[in-house]
Amino acid sequence: MSTPLAPLFRLAAGLNRRLPILIYHQVLAETDPLRPDVPDAKAFAAQLDLLASVYRIIPLEEGVERLRAGTLPARALAISFDDGYRDNLEVATPVLKAKGLHASFFLTTAWLQGGLMFNDRIIEAIRRWPGSRFDGRAWGLPELSLAGDAERVRAYETVITAWKHLPFAERAARVEELASQVAGMPGDFMLDAAGVRALRLSGMAIGGHTHDHPILAKLERDAAHETMARNKAELEAILGEKLKLFAYPNGKPGRDYTEEHVRIAKELGYEAAVSTAVGAAGTGADVFQLPRFLPWDKTPSRFLARCLKLAATGEYTRV
Repeated sequence: MSTPLAPLFRLAAGLNRRLPILIYHQVLAETDPLRPDVPDAKAFAAQLDLLASVYRIIPLEEGVERLRAGTLPARALAISFDDGYRDNLEVATPVLKAKGLHASFFLTTAWLQGGLMFNDRIIEAIRRWPGSRFDGRAWGLPELSLAGDAERVRAYETVITAWKHLPFAERAARVEELASQVAGMPGDFMLDAAGVRALRLSGMAIGGHTHDHPILAKLERDAAHETMARNKAELEAILGEKLKLFAYPNGKPGRDYTEEHVRIAKELGYEAAVSTAVGAAGTGADVFQLPRFLPWDKTPSRFLARCLKLAATGEYTRV
């Protein structure tokens, strides 16, 4: 992935000092037709090369400090990963290290002993669902085609969208019932404690992301505090150091988390937190609600053009 417009993009990126923060979740060893938006190692390496041709990629912790001090350098950009997939260590980190780059990894802790997050359980159940139709009427869902990979992607997206914001216990029960109806479900997608330590020893930063990735706004305050505090305590025990950064699960302000959860993050001793609000932070930004964005464009010039628009205006739209 390259573009002859990189010199122009470098110039434009230096005109406004905002901090774009990329969100990744996984980097796969090989492409997966049921996860079409997840880069493989080759695509990830190309994206990093493209970014490095335009931006100065800095650690997120440094970006936070520079935002506070008003000293953010021109063309700064930070990279983050959410959730704590095993491929973050095994696939993404070697690529990052080979290029001398840094990322911050926001980890959950409920799956350190194995298991899958709710969305992955849905994806892997739909992957294994027999036949060419999924009858979801028993769960209040439509009947969905599973005739090919694209149809299976649309099917699991329909289920995830319908169930994501259900009360936590209800969502868990539905996902468990769905997964119980297929054989061969995997259980090793996520990092274990040794993997968390190895990720940190590789030079990457570790942040908190709650224990079991709930929608915080759906919880009572005590439950929200518990999942945030347990996550922080368990990761700090594994690492032997204090966590500085936190990421709100799902991350949409007002819908997935509220000002109450910002206060909890501060109470727990975090120094900054990131959301999934669309935008790029400038000097004076609320460092407990830093915006981030997903790198969804496949075309290099469009990818960089939208990054630049984000840095210049704070707006994040397709161009």
